[in-house]
Amino acid sequence: MSFILKTVSDHVAFITLNRPEKFNSFNREMALALQQALDECMRDDEIRAVHLTAEGKAFCAGQDLSEAMDPDAPSLRSIVHGHYNPIIERIRNIEKPVVCAVNGVAAGAGANIALCCDVVVAVEHATFIQAFSKIGLIPDCGGTFFLPRLIGFQKASALMMMADNIDAKEAERLGMIYKYFPAETFVEESKKIALHLASMPTKALGYTKLALNQSMAHSLTQQLSLEEEYQTACGDTADFDEGIQAFLEKRKANFKGI
Repeated sequence: MSFILKTVSDHVAFITLNRPEKFNSFNREMALALQQALDECMRDDEIRAVHLTAEGKAFCAGQDLSEAMDPDAPSLRSIVHGHYNPIIERIRNIEKPVVCAVNGVAAGAGANIALCCDVVVAVEHATFIQAFSKIGLIPDCGGTFFLPRLIGFQKASALMMMADNIDAKEAERLGMIYKYFPAETFVEESKKIALHLASMPTKALGYTKLALNQSMAHSLTQQLSLEEEYQTACGDTADFDEGIQAFLEKRKANFKGI
């Protein structure tokens, strides 16, 4: 059985975590398969957006602890370095929007993989939990980087230490996620977002993502210079020409992602 499912439709890569009987917790095979799927999305010019979700009741319960505690298992350093860090780097560096559709509980690494995506939506009954402190670990998968920037230092610190459950409604209120949807419309609405992004000027979205990444460490002067560079690059795209023509002709733009 493949632990990662991937299909492509209408320029969107639909990637699904597929270990529902284990609440989509990660083992080595699943982590490497997700890395491979993201690499394929990065290389394929026909793919203009990525939609990441999961099978079953949970989005992802984090690391499969039975694998981590096996006497022959890789060390924690190897798991973080070889399994998780490459996933986070791929999601942030792929120059295409990644929509994460959280269909249930997102715990530990599962929560932080979701939160590093570009647009995060959740079903109304989903929950997010920084579960690491319950087993004597720190948040990984970029959790200590992204969560304070999403919701503020104090709130992030408390959630990480207290390991509180945060429901989807509260996650939206805090700014942790973009939106939540009722169960009956969640799948359709999350896919609609990915399909909409795939119809937009992909190059500009990619540059926006790169600019946001670098804003985390830049001074204002550095960021203004970067915006100047990226804006110039966007101005050289066919989508910019199409956008201007569509505006002048008062019609809907037909972007090609070039």
